[in-house]
Amino acid sequence: MTTRPVRGFEIAEVDEAAVASYLSATPEFFERHAQLFAKIRLPDSRGGATTVSLLERQVEVLRERNRQLERKLKEFVDVARENDTLGARVFSMARRLIAAVDRTAVIKTIEASLREDFGAGESVLVLTHATVPAGLPESRFLRVVAPDSPDLRSFETLFNSGKPRCGQLRDSQRDFLFGAGSVAIGSVALVPLGPKGELGLLACGSNDVQRFNPTMSTDFLQRVGELIAAALAEG
Repeated sequence: MTTRPVRGFEIAEVDEAAVASYLSATPEFFERHAQLFAKIRLPDSRGGATTVSLLERQVEVLRERNRQLERKLKEFVDVARENDTLGARVFSMARRLIAAVDRTAVIKTIEASLREDFGAGESVLVLTHATVPAGLPESRFLRVVAPDSPDLRSFETLFNSGKPRCGQLRDSQRDFLFGAGSVAIGSVALVPLGPKGELGLLACGSNDVQRFNPTMSTDFLQRVGELIAAALAEG
């Protein structure tokens, strides 16, 4: 057994793990030795050469935990508010689509709802010939293609997954959707319409590269895609 001096006394060195185990198993130790609270000093967690009492350190630890809980609570509240807002927008789109009398009205309603309810001005609806009423012209919003179009084949991975995807596009995909030289589109949300995208797809673009990032939830995009597909099938 080795010893070391502490303020003029020689004390036997002990295993720190054993001390920790003892204190953990004997929570009443500091109740019997309350005077130790005033004597035990720890380095200040904020740095420097100062020290603080064990009680002060415990208070600081509790304060930090409280700050972390407040941050988490704020994150939960922000997410809940955002979900409420998105839910209201999806509900508004559903009401608009229910009121549409035919497929032409459905397509116009989709464009208006995306622009007015969701603020998605850079949106493109790509539909196959069979889905679009005869005589309805293409526009900046509406793109009409053949089911076997090579442009659609570039989205085969999206169609096979049957799920929305967010992120950046290849140059050829971006040019097809938003026009040649549309480099201002930094990120895009892609939504397949119908099983395996048999009706086409919806693309919502943003100049912000982080607006539609791959880590974001796509649950509401999925609901929007289902609403649009159902409205087009019934129109």
